Amino acid sequence: MKTNTAATQGLFTFVSSQSSEHRLSTYQGRFVCRYAYGRAMESLVQGEKGQDFVGVHMDGNSCNFVLCDGVGQSYQGDFAARFLGNTLLDWLGTTREWSSAAFTSFMQEITVSASEQLKQLTPPGEVPALLREVLEDKQRLGSQTMYICGRIELPTARKRQGRIWMAWQGDSRLRFWKNDAEISEYFHETMLTNERWSTLTGPVGGSPHVYQTRLEYGLPMRLQLYTDGLDDLDPIRQLLPDEQIQILLDAPHTGGLEDDAAFLELQW
Repeated sequence: MKTNTAATQGLFTFVSSQSSEHRLSTYQGRFVCRYAYGRAMESLVQGEKGQDFVGVHMDGNSCNFVLCDGVGQSYQGDFAARFLGNTLLDWLGTTREWSSAAFTSFMQEITVSASEQLKQLTPPGEVPALLREVLEDKQRLGSQTMYICGRIELPTARKRQGRIWMAWQGDSRLRFWKNDAEISEYFHETMLTNERWSTLTGPVGGSPHVYQTRLEYGLPMRLQLYTDGLDDLDPIRQLLPDEQIQILLDAPHTGGLEDDAAFLELQW
């Protein structure tokens, strides 16, 4: 598999393209990061964009990450995933306010910009009148996406405690290992299909779930995020080799992915 060797001084960024696949790749610095992106075979054959998004940015001892799963039944779900993914990556790198209330407020405030950009995607004159009415009806419901985002600040020899902060809505997978023991039980009850973010109203189905904990120096941990295209990973607790994850992305047993798949794994 590919390993990124261009990163210098621990600086590394990957943002998925919704128009192409990205085979499983690895970056190694203070973090070991594996990442991949694949479209459903139906989208690939028809030349359509994927509706998932994954992005990660590392700078030395810190890491910001986002994973989004656009809601296909909503209007332009690929837009919601792309807009929110890029917006959250920027926010994670600049915010100084990590409270649940501040994050919820931010997720509501950005709907104004999102709605304005969404209106520009389908100029009225470019589609037949009947189709335009259908699009306008869907557009009034907004574009929606599920998401997981977070920031990791590693502990160091001088600063013995770091922290991880995460927020999410939806049923994408969020799995966490501490010393090779999975401790994801807390997250399972909060990964809900009826929760997501909308360009129209912001958080849907309730407020965002927010989790924060300290990280201890020298304690190995692993965080794994993926969308439903890789649900074959659900029962697997052990660390899989690259080749086995790539087989799941290629999905030869179903003639290609049945759903879009975004994958991100971080070890430290």
